Amino acid sequence: MAFSTQHKVYIPDTAKDSQYMLAEFQLSQAFFACYPDETSCYRQLSLQFFKLADAAGLTNVHFIANDKMPVVRFHTEAFCFQTADQMLFFYNPAYHEAQHCWSASHYRARKISLLCLATGAEIRNKAAEFHQRVRQVILDFKALLPLTDIPVKIRDHQHLSYDLFARAKGCDSSFGYKLRSLPARYLARGTAVPVDHHTMSYAAVSLPLCRELKQRLLAEATTGYANLYQNLEQQFVGCAEAQHLTRLAFIADGSTPLVRNRQLDKPKQSPELTMLSFDTSSPQTQLISQWQADQLVDTAHLLLIAGQDDNTEFGYGRFMNQVEQSLHALAQQLGLQPEKQDLTVRFHQHLSYLLP
Repeated sequence: MAFSTQHKVYIPDTAKDSQYMLAEFQLSQAFFACYPDETSCYRQLSLQFFKLADAAGLTNVHFIANDKMPVVRFHTEAFCFQTADQMLFFYNPAYHEAQHCWSASHYRARKISLLCLATGAEIRNKAAEFHQRVRQVILDFKALLPLTDIPVKIRDHQHLSYDLFARAKGCDSSFGYKLRSLPARYLARGTAVPVDHHTMSYAAVSLPLCRELKQRLLAEATTGYANLYQNLEQQFVGCAEAQHLTRLAFIADGSTPLVRNRQLDKPKQSPELTMLSFDTSSPQTQLISQWQADQLVDTAHLLLIAGQDDNTEFGYGRFMNQVEQSLHALAQQLGLQPEKQDLTVRFHQHLSYLLP
């Protein structure tokens, strides 16, 4: 929405909140030696995890032993499907519950992933309490493992997604967010996180490459799609830099982008996933662009990453105002029709640390 103050961003009431936590630990030969076989290992561990989750009131949990990356999105229907690299979970926090063990026959996993999805109402207001409950479940689960020296990494993911054109479609009500960092928000609600933690915040935009947009941006003499992608990238970067946003990614190769901190993770690439690394402490321009001139995709992913200087004492509201202004300018340049088209913006906040 266009109306805003410096440190608050006004997001339509139709926005969707989601939160999930992921705990991961690596498996070794010594670990498997504690069980008769892989099947009994996964069965015993999953039952222990489910029992602890039930006691803590966690109603949507998944035990994953297939080394695939969990991806969680809001949807009015609950379903999960797998690809070669991903586990895609779609659910509505207000209604959907689940408890499932995901493993593959005759496949020895390299790691175990414990996925807990927040359920109920007021997801954002209850995020600290959910984090605390999940953390305690993971601590109790870790104490049951046959080996005592297994490091467990916890990741807390929170998304706030909405249509940038919601006002044009008749949504006149909005709420002002300061978008405080997760550690500050949690501390205000009595939940402290370890001092040695890492955070990441960014905005991800899904831009559908509709027929009209493709025709308008493709030059008549073009034999491939390079002109389309170059035009899109140049206009996106220009609108972002006009708002002093300098950590950017333009991904239009059919893969799903994942954002990580360059100080912790290196860039990785697979046919389905692209792990992007950014240095959030550096003020220098960082641009990652991925597309193929002979491949036409249906959606381009635009990513705008917040730096350390974007996390003010108030939060990320100012950063998101800059993001929205750049996106509105881009939409106008591209000739998008707000009344008919959607431009989905998803604000990501991530928190990670190792359990003691």
